[in-house]
Amino acid sequence: MKTDIKVPAIGDFANVPVVEVSVAVGDIIAVDDTVVMLESDKATLDIPSPVAGRVTAIHIAVGDRVSEGSAILEVEAEAGSTDERNEAARESGAQSSRAPLTTPSVHAAPGLPDADAEADLVVIGAGPGGYTAAFRAADLGLKVTLVERDPNLGGVCLNVGCIPSKALLHAAKVIDEAAAMSGHGIAYPKPEIDIDRLRAWKSDVVGKLTGGLTGLARRRKVKILRGSAVFEGGNLVRVSHAGDEKTIAFKQAIIACGSEPVRLPFLPDDDRIIDSTGALELADIPKRMLVLGGGIIGLEMAQVYHALGARITIVELLDQIIPGADRDIVVPLMKRIEQRYEKVRLNTKVTRVQSEKAGLRVTFEGPDGTREELFDKILSAVGRRPNGRLIGAEKAGISVDEGGFIRVDRQMRTSRENIFAIGDVVGQPMLAHKATHEGKVAAEVAAGHKSAFDARAIPSVAYTEPEVGWVGLTESDAKTKGIAYKKASFPWAASGRALAMAGSDGVSKLLFDPDSGRVLGAGICGPNAGELLAEVALAIEMGADAEDLSLTIHPHPTLSETIGLAAEIFEGTITDL
Repeated sequence: MKTDIKVPAIGDFANVPVVEVSVAVGDIIAVDDTVVMLESDKATLDIPSPVAGRVTAIHIAVGDRVSEGSAILEVEAEAGSTDERNEAARESGAQSSRAPLTTPSVHAAPGLPDADAEADLVVIGAGPGGYTAAFRAADLGLKVTLVERDPNLGGVCLNVGCIPSKALLHAAKVIDEAAAMSGHGIAYPKPEIDIDRLRAWKSDVVGKLTGGLTGLARRRKVKILRGSAVFEGGNLVRVSHAGDEKTIAFKQAIIACGSEPVRLPFLPDDDRIIDSTGALELADIPKRMLVLGGGIIGLEMAQVYHALGARITIVELLDQIIPGADRDIVVPLMKRIEQRYEKVRLNTKVTRVQSEKAGLRVTFEGPDGTREELFDKILSAVGRRPNGRLIGAEKAGISVDEGGFIRVDRQMRTSRENIFAIGDVVGQPMLAHKATHEGKVAAEVAAGHKSAFDARAIPSVAYTEPEVGWVGLTESDAKTKGIAYKKASFPWAASGRALAMAGSDGVSKLLFDPDSGRVLGAGICGPNAGELLAEVALAIEMGADAEDLSLTIHPHPTLSETIGLAAEIFEGTITDL
């Protein structure tokens, strides 16, 4: 019997590019063999086969864009290879990853099992979503245990992600801005980089935040338990740490287990190949560094290492950097890095990496053919994958899809009524600020309050120089989905504040409903773009229109004026152009 394999539930993303087809016609594949790899701006998703058999046709190619339910390939299944669970998985492929508010079919047992400890609520993972959920639940009167496998609270974001990277990006910005002032009459000598002191300062920033979390937990009487948690049932988890094990019986639980960096299978085992965590350790500054992936993480780390003295090459499989953003918004950043870095290779694939004494020999295939180059270090920044398959979810009766995501409804409930899930593990976008809001919803529902996650827009920001940020509807999504819109872009070359801070290549673009004038989305490129997004995010949430923005008096001279001025362009009242 021939079966069409389709893209399963992949979170809230649509129109996701195919970056690798792992099989060919005639190949024999087994259940769970990876057949296709997809890539968003922050995650790479492996799509496994739900059946075993021979591949008889492939419906997609590298560079195509697919969505949930898109046909990938055709397989002639082996007899007996498809059981009822696989059939159900295929049937659910056309459903949303976030189900409507319904009563789940699986219910918690009325009594708790025997265990070493008990809690009203167990939270697995102490990242931004997890600790927010734990603290909110404690504030609402629940007895909370927070389980964290790492030494410090804060998860990836505070320890090896958002916060340390922003500290290093600030250092990089200071170096770059000091150098740029030489063209304006202020020249500084070449900076002396003390990598040990820089590393210590970065760690001090992290320590202040993570230490503060411990105090906040103590104040709320949240019990912190170190170790890795695995479900042993619908009301029981086992926590393992340094050879010791402890069981906790719970009435309710919140899964906030996050994600981990994707490692490409062709990369050799070599200490000179690092992921984002390794990059933030600042072990050394290489002479030549290759960054695999032109997404947010790769570009931010490239900026840091370039400012500290490394020569940077970026390779991206797709035809633009930061694929999640509109092309016109990333143009100023692309022009900047093309001038600074050795090379930015788009539409290019790395096919081989060889470890040699002299360095890492990389083979590229791209528009200019096949070529080899030698690098001192490689940063692999091709995305992250959710940790949904690492917590024994099946023992609790929780559904985990092929990509490792856990489906939830708007109250953040999983397929089991008393267990919630939040953050990276429930779908795109994998962002800390999304997780914190989801964490509050889950905690409030667990405490018996009426609450639901109903965000109209979630902003995304690349903290590069210049910054790139977007929120709400993008032009590419609007075109794909057939949504009518009207665009208004204000060039920062006409902003006095932007000119005074060497940001004249920036742009503020707003998208409006052509009939009602309601704000649909925004894309901004320039210094502090991330700060400017907040106004537009609020406008989208409140259902504001162009007039609301244009009649709001913005302080002068500021970059925030560009938002109001873009609204004036839409209304036809602009006098600054």
